Amino acid sequence: MSARVAGRFSWRRLGALIAKESLHIRRDPRSLAMAFVMPLVLLVLFGWAITLDIQNLNVAVYARDQSQPSRSYLRAFEGSTYFTLIAHVEEYPSLTRLLDSGEADLAVVLYPGFAEALEAGRRAPAQVIADGADANTGTIALGYAEAVTNRFNAELVGGLAEPAIDNRLRVWYNPELKSRWFIVPGLIAVIMTVITALLTSLTVSREWEQGTMEQLIATPVQGVELLVGKMTPYLIIGLVDVLVSVAMAIWVFGVPLRGSFWFLMASGTLFMLGGLGLGILISTVARSQLVASQVAMVATFIPAFLLSGFLYSIDNMPPALQWVTYAVQARYYVSILKDVFLKASPPIYLINQVLFLVVFAIVVLGLALFKFKKRID
Repeated sequence: MSARVAGRFSWRRLGALIAKESLHIRRDPRSLAMAFVMPLVLLVLFGWAITLDIQNLNVAVYARDQSQPSRSYLRAFEGSTYFTLIAHVEEYPSLTRLLDSGEADLAVVLYPGFAEALEAGRRAPAQVIADGADANTGTIALGYAEAVTNRFNAELVGGLAEPAIDNRLRVWYNPELKSRWFIVPGLIAVIMTVITALLTSLTVSREWEQGTMEQLIATPVQGVELLVGKMTPYLIIGLVDVLVSVAMAIWVFGVPLRGSFWFLMASGTLFMLGGLGLGILISTVARSQLVASQVAMVATFIPAFLLSGFLYSIDNMPPALQWVTYAVQARYYVSILKDVFLKASPPIYLINQVLFLVVFAIVVLGLALFKFKKRID
């Protein structure tokens, strides 16, 4: 009879394991700091540090034409909120030195005959040079300069010329093109990927290091009980972290939450189950907490940061890497977060992402349970 009872799932044993793991977390300042402080610190640091917005570009000017039209053209740069004119140089080498030293992000060169060409209806000789050492900044700076030039041309003709195509551009979901609006939601997924795996990667390896695994093996505890018992406290912690991160995204970073909050939390639960399972799987393989934490960091942070679509478009990656991204869990949660935050996408539109999170959680938890059984039997 006792053998049959021991072979059954026991809620009592599960409750004891949950209480044991919760007590350990409460008594371990490092676990508490990792669980509650580290996500907030990372979100604040990365949320403010990572930005693709270019708001202040230093411009150096080499004007060989001192006419009224050339001064009007330069005032168009000064009137833009993106440019600051820092220097008017008298010779070309001085201009190159400002670019070489990084003092200037952009250089404007106005050649002789600028005004005469405009009065004659010809193209005026001017050149805009961007510092291409930072390709992203250089591309954006040239785009801003082109916009200033187009506006100057429109004012020059006085609006008398009728354009062949009347383009009326409109940006949906993020009308001001604030990079923080799409960075912060994706950042939540990256941070939670790392935190969940790191927290649980230390659980089983800690038992081996402290010599308590042999005691667990001697008890009638089952693999599924040990798996659920160790995961449950961290799942609750993870839900609290997601809740706080969403609140910070809304009230600290000003990102609008337009979709369903409850769908966001439900998909976050699925996401964390996979992340926690991955951490425990790593923990069962590595008996050292140091090795387990290092493997967890490498296996989560780098793929989540680079291959999830968080910062870099997956469509622009090489085809081989695009195939690799299908195995990155964070890719799907990043997509869910951005669509729910900014687009208010209904759950049915995100069913493919949700299904992958379910499959990933089942596979990883199944492998972790198999390793548990192998250890405990």
